[in-house]
Amino acid sequence: MEKYPPAEHGERAPRRDCVGPWQARFRDPTGAQKARNFPIKDGGKKAAEAFLDKTRTAVRERRYRDPKRGEIRLAAWWEIFWEIEQEKGRLGTRARKLGIWQKHIEPRWGGYRLVDLEYMALQHWLTHGLKGHDTQKKAKELLHAMLDAAVKDGERITVDPTLHLTVTTPRVKRHRDDLAPPTAAQYALIHAALPAYYQVILRDFAHETGMRPGEYAGLREHCIDDEERVVHIKEILVSDGGRLVRQAAPKTESGFRTVPLTDRAWSAVEFMRAKWRPARTRSAIGDGTGLHLEELVLRGPRGAALNINNLRRPWRRATDQAGVSRKVVDKETGRTRWWPDVYHYRDRVTSALHHGGVPEKDAQSFLGHDRGGKVTWIYTHESEDARESVRAALEGPRSGLRAVE
Repeated sequence: MEKYPPAEHGERAPRRDCVGPWQARFRDPTGAQKARNFPIKDGGKKAAEAFLDKTRTAVRERRYRDPKRGEIRLAAWWEIFWEIEQEKGRLGTRARKLGIWQKHIEPRWGGYRLVDLEYMALQHWLTHGLKGHDTQKKAKELLHAMLDAAVKDGERITVDPTLHLTVTTPRVKRHRDDLAPPTAAQYALIHAALPAYYQVILRDFAHETGMRPGEYAGLREHCIDDEERVVHIKEILVSDGGRLVRQAAPKTESGFRTVPLTDRAWSAVEFMRAKWRPARTRSAIGDGTGLHLEELVLRGPRGAALNINNLRRPWRRATDQAGVSRKVVDKETGRTRWWPDVYHYRDRVTSALHHGGVPEKDAQSFLGHDRGGKVTWIYTHESEDARESVRAALEGPRSGLRAVE
């Protein structure tokens, strides 16, 4: 304004020479006009022309990336990413991802721009900021999925900095005794300490069928075949942020199966039928009318739907009273790990099938697993008399002769 003062009529005088920055103008692949300024100290006209040549070539070859697209904050990018991601996978998987984001990723990185995320800072956070192998693994996987989507979305960023992140905390290895189910004697003590009502659910039904808690919690009257004395597993109950909801399919595709009931398991069904008189209607999932408690066969003592919490509370009190419970604090995470758990019923049933000579393929179908080898690897444990059998085999027959010098 000092060099070119305004004219008397209020307008600036015409400016004929260029002493300021040069502006390179171009159109992006969508046809929108973009511009970038180049001051004289940064090269001025020559720098602007070089940038323009390079950018126009990138636009023609479809390699152009708008730098401003990478300036979006990670929290804002999560909203875009989650709109699609929340439609994928099972309900439990979605709930876990949302929990990892809210508890671990958002508080630390939500305010960062995508272009500001760097490998070393992320690796330092993963190593020193997160405890436990599984937590590190799940956080890395989710963050990688977010930034990989940013690379694919018109290259908001050119490189995904999570690509080479390493989970540094080793998986905690547990002793075989912490993986094996209780013995028959221990189960007897636990069951004796359970309230009478939960003895029907846990001792008479779960102990006999090996069904997952979500599967027998979601068992409906129309899924029971009285003539064959079997139950058809078609859906389960799961927790969605603390709210119990119906899931249209079991944990895996193999979860759709038919489970034969023993006499004790059938007596549990008849007990629940007499108490609650479940309806044989077939309500649709997602019709907006809730769980339809009137159709559920196994329920809580007051008629509510079963969930893992109202099963574990009496179970843990009973294991404590029976004197068989063990509580181990994980040094890495600080979490308390309980033994035994209600899920150990699956181990007991699998081991019983294995030692009873049931073919592995049939055990796989009964338990609802994709492949038989996984059933043996995860759930099958040695029988209670296995050690004595091994000792007897190693000792072998004795001839009564001894070598002497």
